[in-house]
Amino acid sequence: MPLQGVCWFLCCRQGFSLLGREYGEKEEEESLELRNKEDLTPNGRSPAEVTVSQPTLTANGTNGHTVSEVSEMKSLIIGKNTMGLEDEPELLVKGWLLRDVRGNWIKQRRYWFALSQDSLDYYSGPEKGARRLGTLVLTSLCSVIWPDKQTYNETGHWSITVYGRKHCYRLYSKHFNEAVHWACAIQKIIDTKAPVETPTQLLIRDIEENKFNPEVVEHIYQHNPILKYTQGPLYAPLLAFPYGSLEHTYHSGKGYGSVREEAVKLFNCLQQLESAREPVPIIQGVLQTCLDLRPLRDEIYCQLVKQNSYTPAPYTAAHLRYWQLLTCMSCTFRPGPIVLKYLRFHLKSEALEKTKCRECVPSWEEIQMLMSRQEMLCTVHYPGPLSCQLYISSHTTANEVVRMMQEKLGLQESKNTFSLYEQNALWEQPVAGGALIADILTSLSTKESESNSKWKLCFKLYCLLDADSISVDSIEYLFLYEQCHEMVVRGQLPACDEDLQALASLRLQCLMGDFSTHAPCPPLDELFPGHLLEAQVVMSLSAPRAMPPCPVAGQDCPTAQLFPTGLLAGTLWSHTAVAAHKQKVEQDMRLRSRLKEEAAAVMGSILERWKGLAGYSCRDSMAAYLTIARQWSGFGCTLYEVDFYISSTGSFSQKLWLGVAATSVSLYRQGEAEALESFPYGQICSYGVSDSNTFKITAGDRDLLFETTKLTEIMQLMNAYFSAIRRQRGKDADITTTESTEVGFHRLASTHAHTLLPSHPV
Repeated sequence: MPLQGVCWFLCCRQGFSLLGREYGEKEEEESLELRNKEDLTPNGRSPAEVTVSQPTLTANGTNGHTVSEVSEMKSLIIGKNTMGLEDEPELLVKGWLLRDVRGNWIKQRRYWFALSQDSLDYYSGPEKGARRLGTLVLTSLCSVIWPDKQTYNETGHWSITVYGRKHCYRLYSKHFNEAVHWACAIQKIIDTKAPVETPTQLLIRDIEENKFNPEVVEHIYQHNPILKYTQGPLYAPLLAFPYGSLEHTYHSGKGYGSVREEAVKLFNCLQQLESAREPVPIIQGVLQTCLDLRPLRDEIYCQLVKQNSYTPAPYTAAHLRYWQLLTCMSCTFRPGPIVLKYLRFHLKSEALEKTKCRECVPSWEEIQMLMSRQEMLCTVHYPGPLSCQLYISSHTTANEVVRMMQEKLGLQESKNTFSLYEQNALWEQPVAGGALIADILTSLSTKESESNSKWKLCFKLYCLLDADSISVDSIEYLFLYEQCHEMVVRGQLPACDEDLQALASLRLQCLMGDFSTHAPCPPLDELFPGHLLEAQVVMSLSAPRAMPPCPVAGQDCPTAQLFPTGLLAGTLWSHTAVAAHKQKVEQDMRLRSRLKEEAAAVMGSILERWKGLAGYSCRDSMAAYLTIARQWSGFGCTLYEVDFYISSTGSFSQKLWLGVAATSVSLYRQGEAEALESFPYGQICSYGVSDSNTFKITAGDRDLLFETTKLTEIMQLMNAYFSAIRRQRGKDADITTTESTEVGFHRLASTHAHTLLPSHPV
C-alpha cells in the first residue's frame, strides 16, 4: 500500500507539471501601463496612464514625450505577443532555469528562458512553436541581484533575481557559472538601455528651457496637473527610481520597502501634515527617511514644490506646513543639480547656497525655530564656570562660532588658536571646523539621553603656539591655567607627589582664598590625580596572599578515599569558588580602606600647604601654579595615549604618550617627565593614517608606527600646527620643496581625516 501511494503521488505531480506548462499563468511586463490593444481607450491612452502620471502636456499642448514612449513599448509588447519561439529576434542566452511560482503548492517550475536585446521571455519548452508564458521588458530601471551563498545553502540552487516594473523573476540554477552567466548577460542589456525619464522630469526640463518665457511656463502648469497641488494620493514617484527590493541596496534593518514604495508613502505623510495637530514628529520622520534613503531627497523636494504650486487655499495653516517642511529640507539636504535649478525657480531664493548635507536629523527645538523663522540659542562654555550664549542658524559652522567667541572675549589678536570641544566629565573631543553646530547640538542631546551624562560645547585653547606672550591679566591666561589643571587632574602632567600636592593647594587658594575651617572644600579628585593615588595603593597591596590548602583535596584525606571523585567534584569546585570570591571581597575591602587612608593623608598634606599660602591672590596662585607646571619640558603639548609603538630601527614599546606640540612630536613613558624620543617638525618628512588604527610618521630615514584610537584628533592637530608654521613663514606652499619629503597632507591621505580641520581659521 505505501508503494502504491508513492506511485500515485508521483503520477499526480507529473500531471500537474504538464498542466502547468500547458495552461500556466501568462505574465507580461510592460514599460508603462499598456498591455494590448483591447486595453486602450478611444483617445489612444490607457486609463491607468492618467491615474498614475496624470495628464502631462508640454508647452505646445501635446504630451509627445509620454505618448512616443508608450507607443514604442506598446508596439514591442504587441509585436512579441504574436511571435512563437521560432520567430524570435537574435537570442543572446537561452536555457532551462527554475522559477518561483506563487499561489501553487509546487514552489518552483522549470521553464525554457530566452534573453533577447529587449526582454527576458520564458516558454513551455525549447521546441519550435512552444508557447510563450511570460515576458519581462528590460529597461534602464530594471535591476539584477546576483547569486549569493546564503540562498544556495538554503535551497541547494544558485539564485538570480530580475526586477521589473510589476513583476520579479526569481530564477534558480544548480550551477554557479550558469547563474553568473545569466546575471552578467541581463545586466549588460540593462546597461545599454537609454535612461527612462518620468513625465515630471520631462516637464522640469521644459520649465528650465522656458524659464524666461512666463507665458509658456504658465501654459505648462495649466495643462499638466502632475505639477500642481492635489488632494488625491500619488500612485507612482515623480522621479525615476530603479525597480527592486530595498534590502540589497539600502537600509534593510529599519523596515523600509523599495525606494518607489517609500516615495509614495512619503507623499501620504506630506498630506497628513495638513491636518496634523503636532507637525514636528511627521517632519522629523520625513527628514529621517531622507537621511537614510539618499535618492528620496530630490523626490521630496519635487513633491513639496508640487504641493506648493497653485494651492487652492494658499494662506491657510495647512499650506504653511508644506513651506515649513520645505524650510527644514533646505536646511538639511542639498538637492541634485537639476532639482536645485527647479527649486530655485520655484523659490527664487539664495538660502540653498549655504546648505550642506546634514549628519543628523534636526532636533525638535531646531524645527520649531525654523517654523517660526527665528534663530537658535547656542550655549558655549569656556574655562572656569563661565558660558556665553550665541545666536546661530542651521548653516552656522564651528569655525564661525570660534570667530564669534574670539570677538566676544577679545582674543582676535592672540597668536594661539582656539577650537570647540564636545565634552563631558570624562571625555572630550575637538569639533571639526566645517561641522554644523546644529548637528553637534543634536548629537550631544542624543548622547545625553543614551548615557545619562551631561554633555556641553566648550571653547578652549587648541594650538599653544606662544605661551610666553600671554599676559597675566588677560582672559587667555585663565584659559591656559584651567586647561593645565585639567591635564594635572587627568594625570597627564608628570610630576612628583610633592609638586602635585603643591599644585592642589594652589588650586584651593585660587578657588577659595585663604584657608578657613568653614570653607567647603572640593573633593580630592578635583584637585589631585585620583588614578595615581589608586595605582600607588595597588602597588603596595600587589603581593598576593597564599590561600591555605584545602584539606579535602589532600591525598591523605579519608573522605577523598571513601568516595569517588565524581561525587565530590561539584563540592570541591563550589568550595574553591567560594574561597576565591571571599578572598576577592577581602582584597576589595582592604583596597577601599587603604584608599580612604591614603586620600585622607594626601588631603591633610594639601590642607597644611594651603594654610601656608595665606595672602596669595587669585592671580598669584595661578602664576605660581603655572610656574611649577612649566618645569616639565613638554609643557603646552597635547598628549595622546598610544597602545603600541614600533620603529623601523627595531625598537618597540607599549602604553606610551605621544605628545604633539608647537615645534615637535615627542614620545613619553606614561608618568615620566623625560621624553624617550623627540622629532622636530623640520625632520618630519610625512605623516598620516596607514590603516584603521595606525598612525605613521616618517622622520628622516625612520618610519614610526603608532597604534591608537585617536587617529583623527592627532591628524587634525598636526595639520593645524603645520598650517600655523606656514603662516608664520608667510608661505602658502608645503613646508618641504621636494615630493619625497612632502608633508603627508596628500601622500598618506588614506582616510578623510586629512580634510577634517579643527575649529580655527586655517
